[in-house]
Amino acid sequence: MSTNVLRTADGWWVVLGDRAVPVDTTAVTTAELLADRAAVKEAAASGAPGTPVADLAALSPVTAPCRVVAQMVNYRSHARDSGFTGDIPPAFFRKASGSVSGPYESVVRPRHVRFLDYEIELGLVMGAPLPVGTVVEERDLPAHVAGLVITNDVSARDVQLTKTQFYESKSYPTFTPAGPYLTLLEPDEFTRLLDLRLRLSVNGDLRQDRTLADMIVRPAQALTLLARFQALDPGDLLLTGTPGGTALKAPPKPVEKIGALLPPAVKWKAFFKGQAKNPRYLRQGDVVTATIATPDGRIDLGEQRTPVTDAP
Repeated sequence: MSTNVLRTADGWWVVLGDRAVPVDTTAVTTAELLADRAAVKEAAASGAPGTPVADLAALSPVTAPCRVVAQMVNYRSHARDSGFTGDIPPAFFRKASGSVSGPYESVVRPRHVRFLDYEIELGLVMGAPLPVGTVVEERDLPAHVAGLVITNDVSARDVQLTKTQFYESKSYPTFTPAGPYLTLLEPDEFTRLLDLRLRLSVNGDLRQDRTLADMIVRPAQALTLLARFQALDPGDLLLTGTPGGTALKAPPKPVEKIGALLPPAVKWKAFFKGQAKNPRYLRQGDVVTATIATPDGRIDLGEQRTPVTDAP
C-alpha cells in the first residue's frame, strides 16, 4: 500500500489517517529521505500514537535545489483547448527549482503579470538516477520513480505568449506549489496510474477534472524521451502535463488566422484586450484547491490549497 510522507520544518512524517508519525532519519533533502526508505517503513509500522496532521505546517515534500522538468501539451483535452489538431510532438521545458513552494503557501502574482493561470499536474519524483540514453518500459517505472506529488504549474500567460518564454513565465517564486504529500508507491501500484483523477477548483468552482487516461505521452515513454538528452537524479521532479480547463484557450480559427496577419505588437494587444474579459484568470483573494487520487482512495495524494496574493 502507498505511503504518504509529509515534510515540516522539524523533519519528515509518515501520515496514517488523520495522524502523523515522525520518521527517525537524518535526511534533510528528498533525495536523502528516499535513500532511507527503511526509516519510512519503520515509522509506518511503529504503532506510535503520532501527532494530528492538522497541527503540522506542511512544506513542499520536494526540496530545492533540484531539477524541475515539465511536459508541454500532454493531455488531449488540453490540446483541444489550445487549438492543436493532429499529432502533438512531445516537448519538455525546465522550471527554476526556486519556484517550488509549499502546498498551502500563497501563490504570489508579480506586479507586471496580468494573466495568471493554473495547471494541475501529476509530479513524478525520481527515486534513482536516470542516465542519458535510458529506455524505460512500463514495467521499469518502479525502478526509477519513487513516488508522486500534486503540483500546480502556475503560468504568467502574458509573459509566456508575448516572449514565447516558458522558463520565465513559469519560474517565478511560488509558481510550483507541491504537496502536501510525497506518495511513495509500492511496485504493483504503478499499474493504477491511469486511474488517478486530477481535479482543480478555484473558489469551489471545478475547472479541471480528468484522469491520466487522457494523457498523450505516458510516464514511461516520457522518461525515455527525456533521457535522450537530460539526466535525472533522485529527488528531481517531472511535471507530466495538465488537462483541459485552464483559463487560457486558443481563439476561434478565423480570429487566429486574422491575428497571424497582424504585426506582433498589434496582435498581442488585441488578444489580451479580449483576455481581460475572461474571469477565469487568477486574482488576489482566489483560493486554488487541487487533489489527485484513485476513485477508491487507495492512492490519495492529499489536498493542496493555495491562496493567491499580489506582490506588494
